[in-house]
Amino acid sequence: MDATDLARWQFAITTVYHFLFVPITIGMSLIVAVFHTAWVRTHNPEWMRLAKFFGKLFLINFALGLVTGIVQEFQFGMNWSDYSRFVGDIFGAPLAIEALLAFFLESTFLGLWIFGWGRLPEKLHATTMWLVHIGTVLSAYFILTANSFMQHPVGYRFNPVSGRAELTDFFAVLTNKVQLVTFPHVVLSAYMAGAGVVMGVGLWLMRREARRALDDAQDVGRTDAPMYRRATRIGAVFALVAAVGVIVSGDMQGKIMTEVQPMKMAAAEALYDSVPAGQGAPFSVLTIGSLDGSHANALIEVPGLLSFLATGDFKGAVKGINDLKAEYAQTYGASGNPRVADVATAFVPNIPTTYWSFRLMIGLGMATVGIALAVLWLTRRGRTPTSRWLAYAAVAAPLLPVFANSFGWIFTEVGRQPWLVFGLMTTAHGVSPSVSMGEVITSMVVFTLLYGALAVVEVKLFLHYVRKGAEPFEEPQDPADRDEDAPLVFAY
Repeated sequence: MDATDLARWQFAITTVYHFLFVPITIGMSLIVAVFHTAWVRTHNPEWMRLAKFFGKLFLINFALGLVTGIVQEFQFGMNWSDYSRFVGDIFGAPLAIEALLAFFLESTFLGLWIFGWGRLPEKLHATTMWLVHIGTVLSAYFILTANSFMQHPVGYRFNPVSGRAELTDFFAVLTNKVQLVTFPHVVLSAYMAGAGVVMGVGLWLMRREARRALDDAQDVGRTDAPMYRRATRIGAVFALVAAVGVIVSGDMQGKIMTEVQPMKMAAAEALYDSVPAGQGAPFSVLTIGSLDGSHANALIEVPGLLSFLATGDFKGAVKGINDLKAEYAQTYGASGNPRVADVATAFVPNIPTTYWSFRLMIGLGMATVGIALAVLWLTRRGRTPTSRWLAYAAVAAPLLPVFANSFGWIFTEVGRQPWLVFGLMTTAHGVSPSVSMGEVITSMVVFTLLYGALAVVEVKLFLHYVRKGAEPFEEPQDPADRDEDAPLVFAY
C-alpha cells in the first residue's frame, strides 16, 4: 500500500460518509416544503406540526452534511493536486457556481425559514423552504456536472504547453449526456431516501402512539397516531413514485454508460467474454469468481437481461472484459499520454466490488419498494397497525434507500477505475507527488475519528428528537402584531 492507495481510502471514507446526508437533505427538503404548503392551504394544525417536526430532523441532517462536505474540496488540494492542476479549469467552474449560487440559496432561505415563523407572511414563508429545495437540486446538478466530466470528458481541449485540460465549451460540460441521465437518477434516488426517513419515523411514532392508546384504553383517534399515519403514508407514496423514476432513469443511464464506459457495464456483470448480437447476455443474480480473477461462474441468472440493460434489446451484443482489456491497451497504452498508466494495469476495475455494489444498489432499492407497498397496504382505510415487525420496518425504511444511494456511488466510482478522468488521466497520476504516506495516514485518522464523533452526535440528536415527536400546536403570531425590535429566537 502506498500514498495513492491511502489517498483513495481517505477520499472514499469521507465521500461515502458525506453522501449519507446528501440524499436525505434533498429528499426531506421537498417533503417538508409539501407539509408547510399544506398548512398554508388548509390551516390544519397537523400539517404545521409535521412541517416543524420533520424540519427539525432535516436541520440536523443538513448541518452534518454541510460540515462533512467542506472536507471534500480540501482533499483536491491536499491529496490530489496533480488532478486539480490538470482539470482545474473545468472542474472548478461548476464547483464555484455550486458554492456561490446553489449553496448560498440553500443557506440563506433556510435561515429565513428557521426564523420566519410569525415574522414572514405565510405564503412567503412556505416559499422559502421551496427555495431551499431548489437550492439542493441545483447543488446536485453542478456537482454532478463535475463528476460527469470525469466519467465522460467533453467541452475541453488539451494544452500541451501547460499540460492541462482547458475549458472550451461550458454549455457542453453542463449538458454532457452522462450528466443528463445521471442527474435525474441521483435526485430521484434522493427523493426515495428522504421519503424513507419520513416513512420510517412516521411508522415508528404511529406504532408507539397507537400502542399507548391501547394500553391506556383510549381511542386511537384521540392520539397523534392518525397524524403520524398520514406522514407514513405520504412517505410511502413519495418512495414509490420516486422508485418508478429511479428505474426509468437507471435504465437510460445504463445504456449511456455502456456507450461511453463499456468496461463498467462488463464489470457490473463480471462478464469476461463478449456476447455477440443475437445471443443475448444474461444478468446474474449470483456469481462466483475464480481465485485468480480470470473468469466467473454464474449460479443464478436471468437470460437476456444484461443485453436489455446495456442496449435496449434482449439479443443485443455486449462486450466482455477480456476484449475490452485488449482494446483499451491498444487505444490508451500506445497513446503517448503520460497521465495514462502502462498496459500492465489492464484498465480493469475491481470486479467483486463493482459486481456486488451494483446488486446491492438494486436490491436495497427494491426492498424499500417492498416496505412502502406493505406500509400502504397495512395502513389502508384508517388502519393503525401495531405489530412488532413494524418496528423493524421503521428502522429499515430510512436505512435501505440511503445505503442503496451509497452503493450506487461506490459502483459509479469504482467501476470507472483505474481512470480518474476517463481516457485522460489514471488515478495513480492524479495524486499529490509531495504528500507522504505518513501525512495521508495522519489526516485520514483525524478525519475518521472526527467523523466517528460526528456520527455519534448525529444519531443521538436525531433519535432524541424522534422520541420527542412533534411539538404541540402553537398558532404562529401574526407578523403585523410582532414587535420589530424583538430579538430573533431560534424556532426550535
